[in-house]
Amino acid sequence: MGTAILDGLIASGMDAAKISVSTKTADSAAKLKNRHSVAAHSVEEASLAGDDANALAADSADLIIVAVKPAYVIETLEQLTAPALKPDALIISVAAGITTDAMQAALTQGNPVIRAMPNTPAIVGRAVTGIALGSRASAEHQTLTEQLFATIGKTITVEENKIDALSTISGSGPAYVFLLVEELTKAAIHHGFTPEESALMVNETFLGAAELLVISGKTPEDLRRQVTSPNGTTMQAIARMQGSNLDQMFIEATDAALARAREIAAGQ
Repeated sequence: MGTAILDGLIASGMDAAKISVSTKTADSAAKLKNRHSVAAHSVEEASLAGDDANALAADSADLIIVAVKPAYVIETLEQLTAPALKPDALIISVAAGITTDAMQAALTQGNPVIRAMPNTPAIVGRAVTGIALGSRASAEHQTLTEQLFATIGKTITVEENKIDALSTISGSGPAYVFLLVEELTKAAIHHGFTPEESALMVNETFLGAAELLVISGKTPEDLRRQVTSPNGTTMQAIARMQGSNLDQMFIEATDAALARAREIAAGQ
């Protein structure tokens, strides 16, 4: 996700000379240097020199994006201390489950913090990013964050008590779509099509349907009804899906994801 955000920033015209990153390995740091000509520090190289890669990357920065797994967010923030960390630097985390209160507690200088929840279509510039402000973040910080994530797609700002639920919809949502594509492809193979033929039919159908939904301005219900002729073949398939309590399954699935996000927030 960090790489996708970096790609978006560079594509939007930001000067690579103003960006500094830290990574775990020297190899990944070298790849980022070669790809975007940004300053890149690795934990491997910095530790050998007696330095801290995160502190080096954050030195004098006005905005810092923490793109690590939830288990490492607090540890990473605790490594960001004066004088490298400016007291007014904005800290943005893209990790699930770690609250702004927990982030603020780890930052002894009182830095403003924001939680952002982008999804993997950021890689192709089509992300949906949920944004939630910490108590120290201002309207200016919100605008800056929205502008930043607009480089990789659309943004939606919500109260923090909704950000975990948002992650179960747009954050995890691409995986749900990929699962549907996967299962419909299996069905096509079941009906005698080759894997290549099946992938073409299913992938392009999902892409075309999504574009039609956006361009038409109609609701998904309206578009579904247009395809579903009375007593036709599509009606039989839809009836079978709805008979399996598909609506309840999606509610239960997103509830399960939300429960896990709350477990992460509780340190479990």
